[in-house]
Amino acid sequence: MLRWRGLDDVPAGWGRCVVTIGVFDGVHRGHAQLIAAATRAAAERGVPSVLMTFDPHPMEVVRPGTHPPQLSTLRRRADLAEELGIDVFCVLPFNPTMASQTPEEFAHSVLVEQLHAAEVVVGDNFTFGHKAAGDVPKLRDLGERFGFEVTGVSLFGEHTVTYSSTYIRSCISSGDVELAAEALGRPHRVEGVVVHGERRGRDLGFPTANVAPPEHAAVPGDGVYAAWFTVLDSATEPEGITLGRRYPAAVSVGTNPTFSGRVRTVEAYVLDVDADFYGQHVAVDFVARLRGMEPFDSVESLIAAMTDDVDRTRTILAAEDDGVDNRTE
Repeated sequence: MLRWRGLDDVPAGWGRCVVTIGVFDGVHRGHAQLIAAATRAAAERGVPSVLMTFDPHPMEVVRPGTHPPQLSTLRRRADLAEELGIDVFCVLPFNPTMASQTPEEFAHSVLVEQLHAAEVVVGDNFTFGHKAAGDVPKLRDLGERFGFEVTGVSLFGEHTVTYSSTYIRSCISSGDVELAAEALGRPHRVEGVVVHGERRGRDLGFPTANVAPPEHAAVPGDGVYAAWFTVLDSATEPEGITLGRRYPAAVSVGTNPTFSGRVRTVEAYVLDVDADFYGQHVAVDFVARLRGMEPFDSVESLIAAMTDDVDRTRTILAAEDDGVDNRTE
């Protein structure tokens, strides 16, 4: 798959293509329906499929400070799009100039002059152009004028639930990672770099990797979770760890109320592994919520709860992993 940053990366002599447009945060089941429609149309036409997305999130430009929690990094979105068969992952830098374009200007300058779109595939709630003035009927009108077809896709799941990034964010915020996974098609992932923490876990017999997510990351609500832990890439592979291999972990999200903590952290206790993860780029895939975050009246009761968390994590992940390749997606 080709990965373009901006339209200057479009090669000379670029021909017709099928384009699908959106933020694609999370690349959830609804997005997968959209991508499948685009790749199918491209195959029928014998042309490449192009997924067009934006960075930063348009909301951060239109209304600074309103960036929604991010379900996936840009790199993760590209990797998932590639798995779904997209030929080109194109990131348009979203800036005030682009935000001010009329629907007509966007369609002509981007879809026609630059990408030479033969067909555009979008969700049926798609909007574009200055102040979201354009919608799917408007895009169809422009397609008739400029010479491209438009396909609108309804992003419905089971029980008439519409798959949307907003819905998934609400599930994650409430700690319902299982419901989020149902809509995503996989466990929700939080990536980050492991940084130094308070080292209380080691003193308690449960050394943890303190994962610092990027700004805007959608971190699940406070609680303890069963999760998969993966070292994604590293200049030096931690001893006893295989890059890209997932390991079971009990993960605490919250402020450590037993110790009157104030800073919200994501701390992963990787089961049966004694490794130094400091400085590593890792991923935490949240599978199930074990309990809420609560203060304990003694260190002994905290340790007992953590021991139970680990036992439940083993049971849950062993059942999920039964017969499944133990590598990251």
